[in-house]
Amino acid sequence: MLSAALASSMLVLSTGVAAATPALDWKPCASVAAGWDPDDQRTECVMVQVPLDHAQPGGRTIEIAVSRLKATGSRSGAILVNPGGPGQQGVTMPKHLAASKAAGLNVHHDLIGFDPRGIGYSTAVPCSRDETQPDPSLSAKEKARFEAGRDARRNRECFDRDPDLVRSMTTANVARDMDAIRAALGESKIGYYGISWGTGLGAMYRTLFDSHVDKMLLDSVVPPVLNVTAMDDGQANAGEITFHEFAAWLARYDSLYHFGSTQTAVVQTLLDLRAELTAHPRTLPDGTVVDGDTVNGMYANPRKEWRGIAEQLRSIRDSGTGSRSTGLGWDADVHKYDPFPQTALLCNDSPSPRDFETVWQHREERIERFPVAGKFTIYEKRCIGWPVEGKPWELAEGTSPVQLVGHLYEPVTPIGWALAMRDKIGGDLMTIEDDAHGSLADLPCAEAAVTFFDTGRTTTKSCAGEPIR
Repeated sequence: MLSAALASSMLVLSTGVAAATPALDWKPCASVAAGWDPDDQRTECVMVQVPLDHAQPGGRTIEIAVSRLKATGSRSGAILVNPGGPGQQGVTMPKHLAASKAAGLNVHHDLIGFDPRGIGYSTAVPCSRDETQPDPSLSAKEKARFEAGRDARRNRECFDRDPDLVRSMTTANVARDMDAIRAALGESKIGYYGISWGTGLGAMYRTLFDSHVDKMLLDSVVPPVLNVTAMDDGQANAGEITFHEFAAWLARYDSLYHFGSTQTAVVQTLLDLRAELTAHPRTLPDGTVVDGDTVNGMYANPRKEWRGIAEQLRSIRDSGTGSRSTGLGWDADVHKYDPFPQTALLCNDSPSPRDFETVWQHREERIERFPVAGKFTIYEKRCIGWPVEGKPWELAEGTSPVQLVGHLYEPVTPIGWALAMRDKIGGDLMTIEDDAHGSLADLPCAEAAVTFFDTGRTTTKSCAGEPIR
């Protein structure tokens, strides 16, 4: 929790309130937020109260933690930021942007981060994790059934601790909280920079509050309808393409790795290696078990990891040594990641199945279509047993300036999703020639984002990503 010093500087706001807003009592985050980097003396924090239900501003309120990095030059406005997830904290994102190649955003704009409702320092549901593992002798389906039942029970226990808050954890309500933050800042319009799920949040905010948007940039764009079944399908398709591209790359370096001199040969070699380790797992000297899932998890990783993965696979094949790939995941934050907020935000918004048998059938069909990447899917199973039905997004086109950013080879948010979002809400699409998730701020072409927020000029140009080394 935030300290009492910060909690005392709170303001209750609901969108559409006409009354003058009192000044916010900003304090250094390092002095009020538990676990904050003590060397960070620039970032300021404040707690803003918003209605649990924005349609009932006189009812229960909840706390939203907000952070700020003041503009370093002549100030022209503020940019609200969100790193995605859903489930990631946002209060540290201004500091990360200010240290990136997109640091120019902070010259003329205050950078404003926030933890969405139910996440991080904001009002959340205390929820412990159940790490109980299934009996290893069970079949793959029965292991999955055990895990689904375990997670569903845990989710229901967490849900029942504060049903009203958990039900309110939707993208639309987080967007309404954003507008309350805008009002608390005293801004008639606000900029927005969102990544991953944060792009859907931005599109929702623009749908609800288009007249309050100054400029909006969406990097690594999610589809315009949040449906975890479709998301798993899209990621599996992109991952399968990446696997075959990895195989072609290995073929070009056959003299070094010896997996085959053609893409077809490499694909078969890697599938045979997976089958061998599935039937006969190996235990490494450190006790790590290398099985078929271990190597399968290495087959569709980002290009920047290909060289290291190729060496691991060669080592596993030739001598039974190697290490388990960490795969893709969300960047670590100052607090231990809790999957429950992500589950709530996904399942409250997704009209996807809630029963195990349907989800398992979808998984089996996906693996038939995508023999490697079909196993990677993670979203649909999160909603098994979720106690409420999902209400799908209803996004609309607006008139405020929008810059979308898509990554040509990315498997996490495939480029097709960016095209679909552009068709739904409008805006211009810049493409980055990489497979990295939300990488714009780390590339020289981040200057396009600075130009956009300073001038309003969008671009449809392409941008080079980091080369494979």
